[in-house]
Amino acid sequence: MKKTIVFFEILLVLIISLNSKLCFSQDPSSDDKLQEKEIEVVLGIDTILKIDYPFSPKVQIGNPGILKTIIVPQKQEIILQGLKAGKTNVTIRNTIGDIKDKYIVQVTVTNNSKTVQELREFLGDVEGLTIDIKGGKVVVGGEIVVPTEIGRIVTILDKYPDVIRLVQLSPQAKRLIAQKMQEEIQKNGMKQVTVRIVNGVFWIEGVVSSDFELKELLPKIVEGYLPDLLADLSSKSGEIQRIRRSPYVLFVTSNPKQKPPNIPKLIKIISQFVELTKDFGRVFGFKWEPLLSGGGGSISFGKTTSGNVTTQSNDTLTGTISNLFPKLSSARNAGYARIIQSGMVITQDQSEAKLVKNTSTPYAIGTGEFQQAKSADTGLNITVTPTIITDEQIQLTLGVNVTTSAGSVGGNPITTSNGLSTKVVVKSKDSAAIGGVVFNQSRTDYDKPSQQSVGQAQNGQAPPEPLFSFIRGKSYTTNKNQFVVFVTPEILESASTGTNDVRKKFRRRGI
Repeated sequence: MKKTIVFFEILLVLIISLNSKLCFSQDPSSDDKLQEKEIEVVLGIDTILKIDYPFSPKVQIGNPGILKTIIVPQKQEIILQGLKAGKTNVTIRNTIGDIKDKYIVQVTVTNNSKTVQELREFLGDVEGLTIDIKGGKVVVGGEIVVPTEIGRIVTILDKYPDVIRLVQLSPQAKRLIAQKMQEEIQKNGMKQVTVRIVNGVFWIEGVVSSDFELKELLPKIVEGYLPDLLADLSSKSGEIQRIRRSPYVLFVTSNPKQKPPNIPKLIKIISQFVELTKDFGRVFGFKWEPLLSGGGGSISFGKTTSGNVTTQSNDTLTGTISNLFPKLSSARNAGYARIIQSGMVITQDQSEAKLVKNTSTPYAIGTGEFQQAKSADTGLNITVTPTIITDEQIQLTLGVNVTTSAGSVGGNPITTSNGLSTKVVVKSKDSAAIGGVVFNQSRTDYDKPSQQSVGQAQNGQAPPEPLFSFIRGKSYTTNKNQFVVFVTPEILESASTGTNDVRKKFRRRGI
């Protein structure tokens, strides 16, 4: 009986307790009893709410256009960020849905907060950039991941001179810039220079070969790869200068090396002298000159005073008629000669070169004690000074003199001299005719005996006169003489170039 009474008592207590809890949770006036708290949020300055109970991440905001929240569950924090001036309410619930806190948030605007709002509109999408109000001043800082964004940041911040700039590159971006900077330095011939990042500063190390590379070229390359913002912060004075260091340091020494002297280029000049001579003669003649030879008498024919024809002879009529028959003469003669002389010389650029080849032929003039020894010289004489104008164009200051044999008269040789002096521009390996002379001579004779009379003096007496003379003839003579000088320059890599071509000309075949 007692056990039954105790059981009913315990059951009654449980029912009463449960009813009381149900009544408390269902009390419609419990939420209204929470006191609303007023908070002022300055536009541009974040306000942090510390929560000491498990709360729902779904925070209710009366007007989302005035305020936004950032939930940090690990820190049990709710960050309030103003968007524009105005007033709104914020409700925070626990994890089971009960309202735990109510706030009336007043978003106010100041000069700094207005600046922060404008900067966030321009630069809010830049990764790693922060825009805050600290110590009553607007501060833009952070580590920029993308180096190309710095140009945009600099352009915007130039419009806000009172904003403190504490922006720098992230370590990953600096390593990428250092790599590109080193590649460009080595591409410009400074192979022993390297770039690395030490405590956020670019260290440029190595050795260069000239003071120009150290003082002029290297700094320009480094500054060209530095982002504009870094160079700007390092050059500012005042507060920024005290907390910022130079963005790069040069640990580079100069080791000038004496450059080897420029070796002048070699030029091969080939000069060729060509002389052509032609002569042609043609004779056609008809001659009839009968002669009466011997010591015979004479015959006279005439008239007497009466008009009769008489003849008279003295002594004996004797004699011999020579050259009784007419003679026909026809002949042709022609001659052709070609003389080629070639010379080759190698010299340096802008240096004079000479090539001389002479042949001396001795002969004597006079007789007895008046005889003298002479000589006739023939050969080739070349003087040339080449000057390279471009990679292929060569200016030649050239003088050529050639003396050749032209036959002999009375055993004495006859020589002909030809020469020229000029200045021309010729392309390497091309040939050019630089000068020459052409001489033409023609002659025609009519009714001139091609040979002397066949009559000869006898016993010291004058040659007999012909009974009559009948001559019809024509002779034609033409002479042509011309010479021309060719020159071929060629730029050589070394004096041995073309040696095989010269050897082929002197190689003996069939041995």
